[in-house]
Amino acid sequence: MSTDAVPPRDPRTPGARARNLGWWVRDYGYALAAQRRAAFGRSLPDGLTGGTGTPIVLLPGIYETWRFLEPLARVLHDRGHPVHAVTELGDNRRPITEQARRLGSLLEKRGLDDVVLVAHSKGGLIGKHLMAFSPLGDRVRAMVAVATPFGGSRYSRVMPTPSLRAFASGDATMRALSAAVEVNARIVSIYGVFDPHIPEGSELAGARNVPLPTGGHFRVLADPRVVEEVVRVAE
Repeated sequence: MSTDAVPPRDPRTPGARARNLGWWVRDYGYALAAQRRAAFGRSLPDGLTGGTGTPIVLLPGIYETWRFLEPLARVLHDRGHPVHAVTELGDNRRPITEQARRLGSLLEKRGLDDVVLVAHSKGGLIGKHLMAFSPLGDRVRAMVAVATPFGGSRYSRVMPTPSLRAFASGDATMRALSAAVEVNARIVSIYGVFDPHIPEGSELAGARNVPLPTGGHFRVLADPRVVEEVVRVAE
């Protein structure tokens, strides 16, 4: 396991609270811009599937489509990687187990092997489920997961929809994922020092953990370290 050091800062101090609030505001600004791109974008993901590098498969978070990860996808495609979007996930509200089956179907249908999954939030749980519980998980070289609630989120208990309550640490699927530690060595978990959606954090035992000296749940996708880590495992 590898964890890059980030100097701790007591979140209870006024300075830390102000810092976290600033990150939170910028975080939602980033998310709104990404949702606008999803609503008005017209390009098709098939335009990104060309290339001779290691294939990349995108796994967005809940209430996100593949377009949420489009800027990252284009950077990786420009480096020569074929990038595939699992459009069958829709806006990713369906259960993790169901979405993992859709991911496996895409790998099988397109004949993809030795792939790198690039996931945000819930997408990391979908990717880990395939890696841990499906024979098609052998087709995955590694997964780079950004701001994924591997240990669940205590906020999910008070959420208004079943799709959000599914992230509770006591949920059966979440318990099974937590127990599936053998695949963690193939996972890179990237996360900020503060995540307003995952107070427990995204550190994953046995994985390569990459904490960033910034905060947020969405905006961390734009950090250069994300591309660096994908390149590290893919190239």
